[in-house]
Amino acid sequence: MAEPTPRRNEPRLRPAPLLFEPAEAASDPEHFFDLESIDDPRALLARATELTLAFRAAADRAVEFQAMAAAQLADPRRFDRLTTADIAERAEWTEDYAKKMVEFGRDLMRGDAESR
Repeated sequence: MAEPTPRRNEPRLRPAPLLFEPAEAASDPEHFFDLESIDDPRALLARATELTLAFRAAADRAVEFQAMAAAQLADPRRFDRLTTADIAERAEWTEDYAKKMVEFGRDLMRGDAESR
């Protein structure tokens, strides 16, 4: 499982914005956020690092949303709740991972409620 991002009371790092990829550029397998056009290795390292941090932050945030959704879907108060096996199948996870994600999501949602 990916490592959880910092808790709500810790400041989040703001990654560099991901620049829009035009359709024609995205269809070119050699094109990646215009990195191939940067000749200066210092500038290339800086921009590639910015992108790496942005993608990591986006992935961490997406995992949090996955966990909250899994927790909501597994909520026993829902008439249409799903089992962890059902959640695992939908998300292409193992059932053990789905259980951990449900727990993580519950923790995140409790943290949100406590911070209000």
